[in-house]
This record gives sequence, structure tokens and C-alpha cells, in this order.
Amino acid sequence: MTANQVRRHAIAGVAAATPPPYTFDPGEEPGAVFGENVFSLSVMQKRLPKGVYKSVLATIEKSVALDPAVADAVASAMKDWALEKGATHYAHVFYPLTGLTAEKHDSFLDPVGDGTALASFSGKTLIQGEPDASSFPNGGLRNTFEARGYTGWDVMSPAYVLENPNGNTLCIPTIFISMTGDALDHKTPVLRSQQAMATQARRVLELFGHADPDNVVAYCGPEQEYFLVDRHFFDARPDLINAGRTLFGAKPPKGQEFDDHYFGAIPERVLAFMCDTERELFKLGIPAKTRHNEVAPGQFEVAPMFERANEASDHQQLTMTTFRAVAKKHGMECLFHEKPFEGVNGSGKHVNFSIGNSELGSLLVPGDTPHDNAQFLVFCAAVIRMVHLYGGLLRASVASASNDHRLGANEAPPAIISIFLGDQLADVFDQVAKGGATRSKEKGTLVIGVDTLPDLTKDAGDRNRTSPFAFTGNRFEFRAPGSNQTVAAPMVVLNTIMAEALDHCATALETAVAAGTDFNEAVQQLLADIIADHGAVIFNGNGYSDEWPVEAEQRGLKNLRTTVDALPELVAPEAIELFGRYGVFSEREMHSRYEIGLEQYVLSVTVEANLTLEMGRTVVLPAAVRYQTELATNVAALKGAGVEADLSDLEAVSALVSDLRSSLKALGDLLGHEHDDDALVTATTIRDQVLPAMAAVRTASDALEAVVADDLWPLPTYQEMLYLL
Repeated sequence: MTANQVRRHAIAGVAAATPPPYTFDPGEEPGAVFGENVFSLSVMQKRLPKGVYKSVLATIEKSVALDPAVADAVASAMKDWALEKGATHYAHVFYPLTGLTAEKHDSFLDPVGDGTALASFSGKTLIQGEPDASSFPNGGLRNTFEARGYTGWDVMSPAYVLENPNGNTLCIPTIFISMTGDALDHKTPVLRSQQAMATQARRVLELFGHADPDNVVAYCGPEQEYFLVDRHFFDARPDLINAGRTLFGAKPPKGQEFDDHYFGAIPERVLAFMCDTERELFKLGIPAKTRHNEVAPGQFEVAPMFERANEASDHQQLTMTTFRAVAKKHGMECLFHEKPFEGVNGSGKHVNFSIGNSELGSLLVPGDTPHDNAQFLVFCAAVIRMVHLYGGLLRASVASASNDHRLGANEAPPAIISIFLGDQLADVFDQVAKGGATRSKEKGTLVIGVDTLPDLTKDAGDRNRTSPFAFTGNRFEFRAPGSNQTVAAPMVVLNTIMAEALDHCATALETAVAAGTDFNEAVQQLLADIIADHGAVIFNGNGYSDEWPVEAEQRGLKNLRTTVDALPELVAPEAIELFGRYGVFSEREMHSRYEIGLEQYVLSVTVEANLTLEMGRTVVLPAAVRYQTELATNVAALKGAGVEADLSDLEAVSALVSDLRSSLKALGDLLGHEHDDDALVTATTIRDQVLPAMAAVRTASDALEAVVADDLWPLPTYQEMLYLL
């Protein structure tokens, strides 16, 4: 089958697509399946001895150290429950520095001497596993020939049974460390940073009179954007298969300029997929709450409710795995790349961040009169301090070659990290800076003017979608993470820098009170000092404006536009000192993250560059030359018949073919060079030379797509992929 026949076959396949059998059971009570495949607290309470359950509960709810003596009882109950669910194997699931999920499956069955087998699962096996660690990214933490790595049970993230038509598996969320104790994963630093933040938050709460407060935890609510394309189109695009994004593709006649897709009626095929995924997520205890069309055609969003940070990051990985699997079942591919289609909005993963505990709720809820709520203002001021001091680390936590396509464009927040507070909070802190807050901007009422509709409550401040770090009423929304990234990386940074800011606040208040200052006066002074020192990070204006980068530079805010600019923040002396002080990362671990980030950047772009070269040479160029030949043949035929031929089309196509050939040669010459031993030098070359060379190839190709005869063009077009679903 020729390339253009593949495209025609793909279009025919989409037209003939049939939905899978309905999974909706009208007799099933809504919500009845929620958590049915989770070894939850309610399951443990029914199956564990009372003392064992209380011990596990204390670890989960109070962060009490896990008692190893309870492991055998938990393992036995977990095994029996999993076998009843049809599980034949168990797997320690961990999250290596690939950003993906890893697992090794072991059978419950062990042979015995009489030729039969018994199901066994011990506490020792539950607590610790030993997968091969040699082939995962480590950034210089170990030699390739050193293979030993350990997984360790994270009791605070529940085990679950993952269903498969060919057999179910008990999955146990774990950490993943080397033999030397270095973190080789994303979960370990999340737990370390969570502990560091909780320790400092406790100090602040005790100063406000909370004796022995419950353990404070970080909460995370990640919004997930994604694209859906039909599998026929996906399979016909080598760039989507290998890179997750289109390296070629002319802008369609209709894009997103009508804003008619955003929050529009969800297509029936997509809604069937959404219902199917949500049921699978509910069975796994993942609280998917919101679904809707996003801005770009073919783009959608799912948003869960808040969960503890470590559980939320686990669930995020599981959500992406589930979406990909269910999409295939529905004859589609789910794309999580931050920019799968040029010219329409890319996809992010907004991380809603808050901290709190079961006793006090969220500590970032201002209450009715935030100027009187001193405790809230201190925690909010800590956020202002941390974002101002460590905006570079926040930017580095979301740095990747794919996310560089979003940040700074008028579809996502700028790469300059600033805070949006809204009118009410900004006004309160402005008063604090001038000597003390005495009033708050009140919420109002929106008078609609329709008698049959009730009046609506108006918030005291609007939302700002151009801000990378925005206060939204009871939490902060970090809008910079990319759709394909784990939320663990930004949560580690958020927890750690929050720990430093709360440490600063607690120390300042403790010192002032010890010196005889009235506590309320000490709070007022602390708030005033933070606004004076760090208020430059507050920006409620338009982050997309041309003036903002100029103003941000005057304020001293960093503009780290690319991954190559951002990653060195990880190994700055102040960053290494910060993470070391709170026991989150050692210096070795910080350097490993830096090296892995550069390596991933170079590998990602190099794969895309090789794909661009291959597709340009073997797919695009042959189609263009065929059309060029066809035009030349027609011109020759006209001349032979004595008819004057119009050469403009042939000349235009010939010029574009020449541009394509020269740009392919330039890209090929660049890729023929050896990489520098210095990873940063290599990454800089990739950014400054290879990416522009790829763009030149694409420019020529996309121009050709707009003029080459449709029956000769080999690749499914944007118009087809975005609208035929």
C-alpha cells in the first residue's frame, strides 16, 4: 500500500468505526463501583485484626512510623482479598525517573513438594522488593553494571487490583531507591518533602495556639488536558507513533478561532470513552470529578478532586495509563504530549496546591474577612516568599523539551514565575505593607436583570489565566506543568520551598515573641517584611502582554524561557543547600536530576530530529517530487501541443522542493556531528541549531502540503485528525 493509499485507508477506517459494547449497566447504582478494586481503609477495617488496623491507620492518618510487626497480617489479608478479586500476580509499582510507571509481576503461587502449588505473600515481600535498577535513568548515581535497587511499600498510598481480560494483578505503590539509599524515583522525594513541610507547618500552628495539631499534609488536584485522535490516523503518522506530536502539518482552514469547541457538547464517541474511563477510575478509587471539551478541536479535560500529594501523584500516573488503554478499546489514541498539533492550543496539567489537616481543613482558606484571619495571611505570605525566592526551581520542575512548546505562548502561562492574588488579597497585603489591614473588599452580588433567575454571588476578585501561580479562593493553581509530566516533580519543589518559607515565618515569630514582642504585633511585622522583601513577585496584570517581560526584568524576576535555561537552577548552590537542609535531596541526587533532565532533553529532540529527517526524505519529498513531475509533464504536453503553458505552479512547487532539499541537508549535516561531552553544551546546541533546522524543514513541508494535489499527499492532515472523530 502506497503512502497516500494509507491515508485514504485511514479515512475509510474512521468512517467505518464501530463503538465497543456499552459498559454502562442501567441496573448499577451510581457510585457503587467506587473503590471496589482498592484495598482501602474500609476493606482493611473489615479484614484486619483491630490492633493491626489501628497501627496502619496511625501511619496513614498521623504519619506514625510503620510497625514492621503488622506487615504479615496486612500481607495475608491483602493476598486473600486480591485472590478473591481474581488476581494471580502481585507487582510493586514504582515511578522511576523516566516519568513513567514501572512494575515487575510475581506470581502468588509457589510450588510445594507434592507437585501442587500454594498461594503465599509474606509481610517481608509486601514491605520490600528488589527489581533490577540498572536500566533506569540515574544521572551518575550508579554505574550501569550495578543492578541492585529496592522498592519499599508506601502504606499511605493504597494497594489496588488492576484488571485485565487475561488476569488481574495486585499493585502495591512503592518507593524505589538504590543500594546506597539514593532516590531513583519520584515518590521518595515527595514523601521526604511532605515530611519537611509538615514539620515547619506544625511550628507555625503551635504559635497560633494549636496544641499538638494533626499532621499537616499537602493536597494536590491536577487538571489533565489531552487530545484524542482516531487510531487509523495515529497509525498512519510515524511522528505521532514515535514522538507523540506531529512534526509536519499545515494549519487547517478552521482551527480554534471560533471558540466553538470549548465547553461545547461532548461528541457521542468521546463521551462513551469518558464514561468508560471514569468507571475504570472509580473502581480504582480515583475521584474524577469534571469532564469537558477544551479549547482546541479534539482536545478535552478531566479533573479529579483533591487528594494527598503522594496519592494524587500515584493516581495521576494511573489515570494516564487508564486513558491510554481505554482509548485503544474505543479505537482512538490518547495524546498527552504538550503540543501534539502546531497552531492550536497545547495541553497542560494545572496543579492545584493547598496544605491542611483533618482538624483545621485547608490552611489557605481566607474566611469571610481575610484581614482578620492572621493565620491564613501568614501561610499566604509564606507562599509569596517561596515563589519569589525559588521561582527558578518551580520553572525547572516543569522543564522539558515538550513543555517548552507551551510556556511563554499565548495559550499557557509565561515562563516568568509570578503570583496572582486577586483584588481582595492584593488589597489586604497592600494595606499590610502600609501599616496594617483594616478592611477587605467585600464580595458583591451580580444583578442579572432576568426576573426568573436568582441573583448570583460575585467573588471579590476575578481569575487570571495568564498567571503561572494564581490564588483561586482556597488554593493556589500552578498552571505551568505539562500534560505529560508527573505531578510529583512540582509537588516536591512546592513542599520543599513551602517548608523553607514556613521555617522562616516560625523562626521570625518565635524570635520576636521570645524578645517580648506581642504576638499580634510580631505577625503584623512579619507580614509587612515579607511584602516589602518579596512583593515584587505579585502581578495581577496580563502575563501575555509584551510589556510584562520588560517589567518582570525590572522587578528582578527570572525569565527562563527554555529547559536549557531552567535546568541549571537545580544545581545552583542555594538550591543544593535548600534541599539538603530539609533532607529532600542530597547533592548527589540534585546533580542526578540535572543530568537526567539534560539527557532527556537531548534524547527527545534528537529523536524528533531523526524523525523529521526520515519523514522528510521518505514521505514528504517523494510526494512533492511526484507532484512536481506531474506538473512538469503537463507543461511539456501543452508545449508539445503548441499551447502556451502557465509555469507559475511548477516554479512555485520547484522552489519549495528546493527549499525542502536544502533544509533536509542542513538538518542531516547537524545530526552527523558527535555530541559534546558536556551535556549542557550539547543541549544548548540542540536548542540553538537543531530545533531551528527542524523548523526550516517543517516550513517547507507545510507550504508544500498547501499546494500538492490532495490525492498525492501521504500524511493524514490536521483537518482530518482534529475533526474526524
